[in-house]
Amino acid sequence: MASSPLSNLMLAIHEKKTTSLDLYRPLRNYVAFTYSEREAQLIEDDLESLKQLRSDVERVPDPSPSARRDLLISYYKALTLVESRFPISPDKHHVNAVSFLWYDAFKPKQKATQQNIHLEKAAVLFNLGASYSQIALGCDRTTVDGRRQASHAFMGAAGALAWARDNESVKAMIGQSSTTVDVTVECVGMLERLMVAQAQECVFENTIAKGSTPGVSAKISRQAGIFYEEALAALTASPLKDHFEKGWISHVQMKAALFYSEACYRYGMELHEKEEIAEEIARLRSGASRLAEAKKSSRGAPAQLVEAMNKLEASINCNLDRAVKENDRVYLMRVPSPASLPPLPTFSMVKPMNMTEILDASKEKMFAILVRTPVPRLSRYTEMVDDLTRVRLKEMDLPDSILAVDGNSTLPADLKDDVEAVQVSGGPAGLDAELQQLRDLKRVNQELLVQTEELLQKEATEDAQFRSQFGTRWTRPQSSTLTKNLQDRLNRFAANLKQAGESDVKIERSVRENSALMSILDRRPIEAAVPTLARPMMSLDATEDAIVGNLKQSLRQLENLGAQRAGLEDMLKEMKRKDDILPKLMTSTGSYEDMFRKEISKYDHICQDISQNIEVQEQLLMQIQAQNEEFSSLFNLEDYKASKENCYKQIQAAISKYREIKENVNEGLKFYVTLQDAITNVKQQCSDFVMTRSIQCREMIDDVQRQMSGLSFQDHRSSGPYPSVHQRTASSSPPPPETQNPSHSHPQAPYYRPPEQQTRPGYTIPPYGPPPPYHTPHSQAPPQPYPPQAPQQPYPSWQQGPYYDPQGQQPRPPYTAQNPYPPPHQGGGYYRQ
Repeated sequence: MASSPLSNLMLAIHEKKTTSLDLYRPLRNYVAFTYSEREAQLIEDDLESLKQLRSDVERVPDPSPSARRDLLISYYKALTLVESRFPISPDKHHVNAVSFLWYDAFKPKQKATQQNIHLEKAAVLFNLGASYSQIALGCDRTTVDGRRQASHAFMGAAGALAWARDNESVKAMIGQSSTTVDVTVECVGMLERLMVAQAQECVFENTIAKGSTPGVSAKISRQAGIFYEEALAALTASPLKDHFEKGWISHVQMKAALFYSEACYRYGMELHEKEEIAEEIARLRSGASRLAEAKKSSRGAPAQLVEAMNKLEASINCNLDRAVKENDRVYLMRVPSPASLPPLPTFSMVKPMNMTEILDASKEKMFAILVRTPVPRLSRYTEMVDDLTRVRLKEMDLPDSILAVDGNSTLPADLKDDVEAVQVSGGPAGLDAELQQLRDLKRVNQELLVQTEELLQKEATEDAQFRSQFGTRWTRPQSSTLTKNLQDRLNRFAANLKQAGESDVKIERSVRENSALMSILDRRPIEAAVPTLARPMMSLDATEDAIVGNLKQSLRQLENLGAQRAGLEDMLKEMKRKDDILPKLMTSTGSYEDMFRKEISKYDHICQDISQNIEVQEQLLMQIQAQNEEFSSLFNLEDYKASKENCYKQIQAAISKYREIKENVNEGLKFYVTLQDAITNVKQQCSDFVMTRSIQCREMIDDVQRQMSGLSFQDHRSSGPYPSVHQRTASSSPPPPETQNPSHSHPQAPYYRPPEQQTRPGYTIPPYGPPPPYHTPHSQAPPQPYPPQAPQQPYPSWQQGPYYDPQGQQPRPPYTAQNPYPPPHQGGGYYRQ
């Protein structure tokens, strides 16, 4: 890479696949129903063009990526016009017979189906970016012009993907249960960074080909590396880390390392010219280290990338050796650590293409004649009137205040939903049971920890007893030297349990201190906790009933007006549906405009009725406003509003505190369950260790007994696993008389028997699994005679077992995921204040 431009592999995107879809019939039916049959006939040519565009998109991509690109741009513009005129959704009044289906580009077995035009637009933009990337891949990057064209095409791909991310992907995901990963914001954002990185890479190749200075080359290279690093960060995070093949991740990871190391190499050349040898050495070492780290994951990578890494590594090492020698002989500078160096300078030469003008559909003529008739315009107007009426009533706190007089107080919808969610999850009354569950889980973990420690302690005690009994003949390693890693993990478990107990205490204290606050959430129905609007204590003329009655009557009249207006609107739509002027158009000899004006006049009387209804409603709203002012002054409505708002705030505060405690409890439960699995795992390792040691103990006891009996085992001395036992010293005491009598042919019982595994009642401890391979049941063949027939390494079990860690590295059970308990100096536990 340092010796020649990096003209190696780049990545392109494959298009998404879809199924055939008929847009013609559903859109025409919508126009005929919502507008008129005449307008449906007038847009048939446009519908046919849209149908042809969709059919072309469904086909296998054209041999020419440029033609495919132009097709996708035209179809996207058409979709933009469709979106502004045809509401596509499951709603019965919308175009609800159209469902867009698209397969994932990277996992073709996954698919998404939506009645949402934004999925279609996001998929088209994704394919547009794919077409641009295919164009870039087809450029001849062995020439300057070819690399320039490839860079421009990659920027076009980045622009299409960025447009999808900012305009369509979010809309395709909102409220939808079916969306493929490839069109999510995370995926198109990652691909946009990747395309920008490859565009910058093409610029870097031209920079090297033109012979630019090392400083400029280093800046461009480093920026390419940053783009690749941003793509890698998204590629290795959820939801993409399990969605792409490993080849993608390996490729991007190696490219990020290559361009970082290339920047270090080029920047080092500039530093050498300035005789800044110390920083040159640090930069070259940093680049070499990054390459070495990347090569560890290069298995299965393309040969071109591996070759580029090897060439660059050789160039870096050559310059590094030269710089080190010069520094040792001439400069004698102190080399700084790579971590203390400032970031390498960067220079971005590319950015995503601006797609605003390319995708602008404002000048397109498709569906231009589709003008809304008075019917849909009037419907929208009445909707606005209804919305305005609701707003004005809300400002007057109606009808809530009238309901409060009768004791029927209400809660805001969102607040009521939050309360119901709390009550469904158990509410404050259910926290005691969850706290008891925390205590039980903690007790189970403590019990498991004690049982595991007792296993190791019992084995260590027995080993010490035999060591004291046999002295120097007992040559196997001490238990403490073999169980250090296990004991360290048990100690950490104990520290975590202690810290968890402190968190549990904080949670229980928080529950006690806030029980009065949270008790309001247990009220059923919750509206019973809201204060009611009290009647006046004293009334001179007893007019409060009349005032309340008049206000209720006015609200009922307002409701009746709304129902009457809805009926008129339905009548207008029904008239429009049955209105067919096509025969008159076919026989008319006069002006079409005059005929249209005459036919539309049929709707005038209904439109007048609706307008009169709205005028009456406006007068009624003014009357309701005056009545409400009188009602408010008599019933002291301001104090009621204040008390009601305080009640709402209390409920909201109780919900917040409950959620905080609930979250802490859930964290604790998750911690204890995970810790129980970890302790069980370590206990199994300890059990295996004790079993192996017990077998070794029996074998060694037999060996020592033979030595003490004065028997000669020369073959065993040369190949046995315990050579130190057979080296007798002059000071060794003679064996006891009874052991020297060869007439005793019966076998002597061993001094040690392995303890039986016991479990404590009341706790379910996972079984230790099947017996180890060295365990031979009585029903099987007897064990091989001792000593073994072939040489073997001493203590193979404890050297190769799962608890043995020659590099000091410990196994990584599930609990080594992010610890919910911070270190003690951070305030402890999973409790959040």
